[in-house]
Amino acid sequence: MIKQRTLKTPVHATGVGLHSGIKVEMTLRPAAPNSGIVFRRMDLDPPAELKADPYLVTDTRLCSMLELGAAKVSTVEHLMSALAGLGIDNLIVDLTGPEIPIMDGSSAPFVYLLQSAGIIEQDAAKQYVRILKPIEVRDGDKWARFVPHHGFKVEFTIDFKHPVFEKSGKTVSIDFADNAYTKEVSRARTFGFMHEVEALRNNGLALGGSLDNAIVMDEYRVLNQDGLRYDDEFVKHKVLDAIGDLYLLGHPVIGAFEAYKSGHALNNMLLRELLQHQESWESVSFEQNEDVPDAFLRLHPLVA
Repeated sequence: MIKQRTLKTPVHATGVGLHSGIKVEMTLRPAAPNSGIVFRRMDLDPPAELKADPYLVTDTRLCSMLELGAAKVSTVEHLMSALAGLGIDNLIVDLTGPEIPIMDGSSAPFVYLLQSAGIIEQDAAKQYVRILKPIEVRDGDKWARFVPHHGFKVEFTIDFKHPVFEKSGKTVSIDFADNAYTKEVSRARTFGFMHEVEALRNNGLALGGSLDNAIVMDEYRVLNQDGLRYDDEFVKHKVLDAIGDLYLLGHPVIGAFEAYKSGHALNNMLLRELLQHQESWESVSFEQNEDVPDAFLRLHPLVA
């Protein structure tokens, strides 16, 4: 049986929120089988719990924010991406503020934290969402879709009018049967433009942003002295974001995700569209390793 996973021991990190600029302490804790990913605002009285759920996403301006009653947790997508990449099904995320720490702007620090805590299997079958029929959402010229595929594959295209993007890859296709999430995706950082910073901050966004946690560009070039981590880091970060957004389903997707100029709003719209068309997907688990698509054996190697 392919089993669910959680952490072996709790692990702790401290950082600032990209948009709030607020210092946040975060503790990742093991969770029981079938409990999913649960965010807990420990600074509220009483503490509030928000489960990873497409229907709790209420704000998609430059991040995915969960909201339930008066409680909010924003910028969940990088941590969710790391959890998807490592195949962690059940986790409690304790927070002392309203936002997941941005760390270095990628999911690599979260991958390191999770791996350092240790990952263990649980006595419950891992559940997958298998795409049976294509399903698509559009917003103007932007679109995102799921199509059936025996594995997990992401194809993404971006289109920004800026000189830097003429030299960087605009399209990437990653089949996780052949590529490792930790190597090919996790180190890609979020990015932004200097000319947008003032407007964003006037709207209460990007208050914690810096060259330490984002790729920043002026009108002509990348300002970070260390340059890019991948030649196509921009589009790979969009892949990283999408993987995190899609994992708000609570289960890995067996299928292909394809997108053109998609972002958090369209990614979430696709999840909601999928859930409203039950004939387009099914929930599956696997008794035998040989029945699991190769992509997931590579993404989630067997653990002790």
